[in-house]
Amino acid sequence: MNDQSADGAGLRRRITGPLLFLFILGDVLGAGVYALVGAIAGEVGGVTWAPMLLALLLALLTAASYAELVTKYPRAGGAAVFAARAFGSQTVSYLVGFCMLAAGIVSASALALAFSGDYLAAFVEVPPALGAVVFLLAVAALNARGIKESLRANVVMTAVEVSGLVLVVVAVALLVGAGGGDLGRAVRFGEGVDPLTGVLGAALLAYYSFVGFETSANVAEEIRDPSRVYPRALFGALVAAGVMYVLVGTAASVALPAQELGASSAPLLDVVAATGVPVPPWLFSLLALVAVANGALLTMIMASRLTYGMAAEGLFPAVLGRVLPGRGTPWVAIAATTAAAVLLTLTGGVVVLAETVVLLLVVFLSTNTAVLVLRRDAVAHRHFRVWAPVPVLAVLSCLVLLTQLEAAVWLRGGVVLAVGVLLHVLGRRSGRRAPAADRAAARRG
Repeated sequence: MNDQSADGAGLRRRITGPLLFLFILGDVLGAGVYALVGAIAGEVGGVTWAPMLLALLLALLTAASYAELVTKYPRAGGAAVFAARAFGSQTVSYLVGFCMLAAGIVSASALALAFSGDYLAAFVEVPPALGAVVFLLAVAALNARGIKESLRANVVMTAVEVSGLVLVVVAVALLVGAGGGDLGRAVRFGEGVDPLTGVLGAALLAYYSFVGFETSANVAEEIRDPSRVYPRALFGALVAAGVMYVLVGTAASVALPAQELGASSAPLLDVVAATGVPVPPWLFSLLALVAVANGALLTMIMASRLTYGMAAEGLFPAVLGRVLPGRGTPWVAIAATTAAAVLLTLTGGVVVLAETVVLLLVVFLSTNTAVLVLRRDAVAHRHFRVWAPVPVLAVLSCLVLLTQLEAAVWLRGGVVLAVGVLLHVLGRRSGRRAPAADRAAARRG
């Protein structure tokens, strides 16, 4: 298949199987892993691998729904497109897309601030807000240049991310080989921890680190042969990330007690220091910078393609669907989503990311339900088909995870949803006024 889209216009199909695999892997193995191990150890003790495996299983349930819908309807827009087809409601489709878009822009803003904060300060001092804005503009420039160029940068950054995690595992292996560490800690729960509730609560933390796979649904229109390539890349990347998380979590538990991991702001750095392997502290700052940059790039790619897809569905103004000639990238959508991320960064609107969990779980509930609703909707091409009970289990898993969220998280997520509803209502009213004004002008003419 050539680089052009199926209709000879729009976004270009330049994403191959290996590039898609690394796209998903790079998004899942983000900067969060550098703090994730400590947070999970604080919840369950040394058995960090248990919630990670549970989170992987839960993520695979929803990933199977995405595999079916992406290969069935390979268009930019992801969950918003699926909701539009399944429920026949512009309002529902808009809100699902808005939830995903809001979660992405909030995450990108937070990543930009993280990039320009302590990590960058290890090399150069710049005002955090200025550094974040410059960083977001650089990401936008790379995004606009082309999807292939963006994913080539992702290949390099993902290789660096994986190398850093492999370094942790190898360092602990050397520690154990020299008679150090405590292998028994990896199978011991923390004092007073109930295994069931502890693992379930920690799985919510781990689950958030796996949900980067949804980003890939929004580049479906740029994948070559998505029916064949997408399921392999999706499941392969999730399993690879799960294996890496389990290895790193277990290694950390072997090297340090859970109490120390849970209290540390840089647990993996402390793990390497405990092994005695001479790794300079600045190296981990560099690894974190690369992980943050990669996460922001992939998130902004998702946000721009989602915006483009929603414009194509009539959910956003048509101007957001314009494509840069010669590059085949949605330049107006890139500019709009970057501006929103910059505004959040400059106004200090990014304080916590917990509300994005609510938004993502709402999106996943919609997508898992859409699989069942659209099961009888036939398409002309072959596509991946998931076993019917899997989406049902995925819906139940999302509901269970939602019960683990605190009331404050629900409140913040509700505020974001309320903003989405308000914007949609205002957009529909202005849309109705514009045709009326046009008709009045025509009568006067």
